[in-house]
Amino acid sequence: MKLKRTLLTIASLAAGFAVCAPAMADLQLATAKNCMACHAVDKKLVGPAYKDVAAKYAGQKDAAAKLEAKVLKGGSGVWGPVPMPANAQVNPDEAKKLVAWILAQK
Repeated sequence: MKLKRTLLTIASLAAGFAVCAPAMADLQLATAKNCMACHAVDKKLVGPAYKDVAAKYAGQKDAAAKLEAKVLKGGSGVWGPVPMPANAQVNPDEAKKLVAWILAQK
């Protein structure tokens, strides 16, 4: 009985970590690529909060492609006068992962 409870506890913890791991990995990628120097998940810094970006682009079919291009090439005017610089340190696959994570913020 005790062994069964222990195994169930371990299985539950492992499932919890599996669900959290992708979100943490993308936060780690955003941190590693210096995105978090200008952005935060839930508050405006230099650039908009990722939750605000997700809300603004929710339901737009071309949102991911638009944002991937902005991550890679930069942009200006959408969130105010401060331009977002191009991110030469981010490759297209990383941009896709970052944008998917950003659009998933609630």
